[in-house]
Amino acid sequence: MNRKIKVSELAEFDPSKYLDDDEAIADYIRLAIEDGHPGLLAAALGDVARARGMTQVAQAAGLIGHGVLVPGDKLSPDEGGNAFGFELALPADKVTVSISDAAGRPIRNIDLGSKQSGVNVLAWDGLNDSGQSVPAGSYRFSVEAVAGGQSISASTLHLGMVNSVSQGSQGVQLNLSASESVGYADIRQIF
Repeated sequence: MNRKIKVSELAEFDPSKYLDDDEAIADYIRLAIEDGHPGLLAAALGDVARARGMTQVAQAAGLIGHGVLVPGDKLSPDEGGNAFGFELALPADKVTVSISDAAGRPIRNIDLGSKQSGVNVLAWDGLNDSGQSVPAGSYRFSVEAVAGGQSISASTLHLGMVNSVSQGSQGVQLNLSASESVGYADIRQIF
C-alpha cells in the first residue's frame, strides 16, 4: 500500500546537529561547493555557524557555577571576590598592584616583584596598607608593569561566577554575578 505523505508531516532536518567535528564540517562544505549552487553554499555556511555556536554554548554551559577570570578591575572581598589577576604580554622585572576604594582613594599597594608573561593570579587578603581589614564594599585595582625600565602592557582580570549562559547576536555570552555579561572568548582562566 502506498501512503501519501504531506511535506508538512515530515520531521524537520537540521544538519547542524550532525556537524560535530572538523572533518564532518569540511565534508559538508566540500559537498556544497561541488554542487555549485550559491544558495546551497550560503545555507551550508549558516548550518556550520549554527553548529559551532551550539558547541560553544554546550561548552559554556559546563561553566555554570564556576569562577572565571575575565577582563575587568573589580574586587568585592565581601562576595568572596578576593581572587583576581592580570595578563602580561611580556615578562616584567617589576609588577605593582594598586587597590583603591569606590571613591578612588588608595587602599593598598602590593609589590609583586618580577612576573612571567601570560596570566598571573593572586588573592587580596582584604587588608589595607596598615594591615587593617577594609569594610565590605566595591574596590578596584590597577597593575603597573615594568621591563628594562620601560612600562609594559598589563591587562586587569577580575573573578566572576558564571550564573547562566546565553546565545545572542554577539555570540555566546556568560552571565556573571552582579549582572555582568562577558563573551566566551574573554575567559582567561577557569576555577
